[in-house]
Amino acid sequence: MGGMGGPGAGAAWRNLRTDRSIVHNRIERRTVARILRWAGPHKRLISVFLAITVVDAAMVVVTPLLVQRIVDDGILAGDRSAVTWLALGMAGVAVLSALLSVLGGWFSSRIGEGLIFDLRTSVFAHVQRQSLAFFTRTQTGALVSRLNNDVIGAQRAFTSTLQSTVANAIAVLVVGVTMIALSWQVTVLCLLMFPILFLVSRWVSGRLAAMTRQQMDGNADLGNVMTERFNVGGAMLLKLFGRRGEEDALFAGKAAVVRDLGVRISLTTRIFSASMLLVPALATALVYGVGGQLAISSTLSVGTLLALATLLLRLLGPLQGLSNVRIDVMTALVSFERVFEVLDLPSLIEERPGAHELPAHASRLEFDGVSFTYPRADEVSLASLETVARADSRDHTEVLHDLSFVAEPGQMVALVGPSGAGKTTITHLVARLYDVDAGAVRVGGHDVREVTLQSLEDVVGYVTQDAHMFHDTIRANLAYAAPGADDDAIWSALAAAQVATLVRGLPDSLDTVVGDRGYRLSGGERQRLAIARLLLKSPAIVVLDEATAHLDSESEAAVQRALDAALEGRTSLVIAHRLSTVRHADLILVVDGGRIVQRGTHAELLRQGGLYADLHRTQFVQDVPA
Repeated sequence: MGGMGGPGAGAAWRNLRTDRSIVHNRIERRTVARILRWAGPHKRLISVFLAITVVDAAMVVVTPLLVQRIVDDGILAGDRSAVTWLALGMAGVAVLSALLSVLGGWFSSRIGEGLIFDLRTSVFAHVQRQSLAFFTRTQTGALVSRLNNDVIGAQRAFTSTLQSTVANAIAVLVVGVTMIALSWQVTVLCLLMFPILFLVSRWVSGRLAAMTRQQMDGNADLGNVMTERFNVGGAMLLKLFGRRGEEDALFAGKAAVVRDLGVRISLTTRIFSASMLLVPALATALVYGVGGQLAISSTLSVGTLLALATLLLRLLGPLQGLSNVRIDVMTALVSFERVFEVLDLPSLIEERPGAHELPAHASRLEFDGVSFTYPRADEVSLASLETVARADSRDHTEVLHDLSFVAEPGQMVALVGPSGAGKTTITHLVARLYDVDAGAVRVGGHDVREVTLQSLEDVVGYVTQDAHMFHDTIRANLAYAAPGADDDAIWSALAAAQVATLVRGLPDSLDTVVGDRGYRLSGGERQRLAIARLLLKSPAIVVLDEATAHLDSESEAAVQRALDAALEGRTSLVIAHRLSTVRHADLILVVDGGRIVQRGTHAELLRQGGLYADLHRTQFVQDVPA
């Protein structure tokens, strides 16, 4: 607790780098009440932690008082025994203070890490249950920041902020009373010096906060540039377009801004550090100057003079810390508010009370008068989680209009039509990634809004055109669909997906790491692994969203064979870019402008003419030999 490097001084330094506009935020009472509820499970630890902090803070005056006695009653009185015992007492106080510091640190870490765990797991679980619309708008980095920076900021409210506030208040009270008891004249003269330090601190903090905020923004900008350029997709784009020189100049320009701000911040911090040393030095000189005169006139003992000088230095940190306590507290509370902001965001897709289990064999799919409009930004996300303007790219008009069709068990229903017609939106409604505005989507005769989300997710399986893989092994990526699957089941799925031979030929076989988003594999290989994952899940309904798009002919043929195995005996809803892949579908729906404009088999639609025939001619036109 002693010296200028105590918790109060550390808190003061941190607060100089805090945006003081935080002070003007209005924290609602219910926020404080919620914070206390989160602290509930840790209240016993917090009580012990505070008790240790109070005792440790109060001990700040013990050593200076022992110095007074060892000088006056021991050294000047020539009492060797008193010197010995008082010196041992000083050593004992030092050992006890060290033990209390260690014990307080242990309690602090238990409380802090426990709170971090509670907040992180709650936020993670809540975010996982948000609708797909939430993730289409939210910037991932901003969301991760809530799980890291803001959660840690909130944790400080119960560790460093609570500890420093209590410790500083106790220290100022105990040290102030002790100094006044020793010599009120010297104490008053010394305290007159400290307003100078506060004025310098206020002057520095206003400039340092603004520069630090700019530096943080600059570092964030640098981080975004590196993140976009260093992932596989960004690196490939850079290499394909050969813009290394421009990228170097762009990065250097942004780094130069951070560099210049760093120099200015360093100079400003030197001014603050110099003032932190100068004012206490002047106050110490005042103590020895005035106190020395009093000692010569026998009004003050030499031991008391030394005790006053020591206590003065131990008063500086707590005073400075208390001068910024409002900023410290408000910063912690704002972090809590930002975490609560995420926790309070409702999901558009929630399981209704009393929802029932969907039978695992349910395979009849029905759209009954379905209309749908994409939700507005303020319905699905938070402005603080989007770094760009929240202007919507959609005009909030209906994108699907009164759609009705049925896919009987075991049937393949294909969706074809121009880009933007609404095909992918239709598939998103099957697994309730979005909810319809009118009508109903039924699986096995059950409205998807009335069944449990887990049972619906178990029944419906997806393969998209960009099959996502985690940066993990092939085994882990496949077992994600069926955590209990053994190697025999995995190899069977790989064989059915036409990719077992490839995996066996890899040096690490099932333990091969696929890389970020599976980029170490080709597009066709990723698709076949995605189909193997689907087969392991074994859903009753399969949704394919242009699963063979962007593949070469050989890869498409291999994937199509794998799809044939995946679709066998299952109801399937297939979006087709290439009409050749769905010509044998039981029912083809031609979608345009959010409406079904034609329906029938391949042969029937060709006879009807219209949009399907136009699409067919566009894809299959060939030069006829003369």
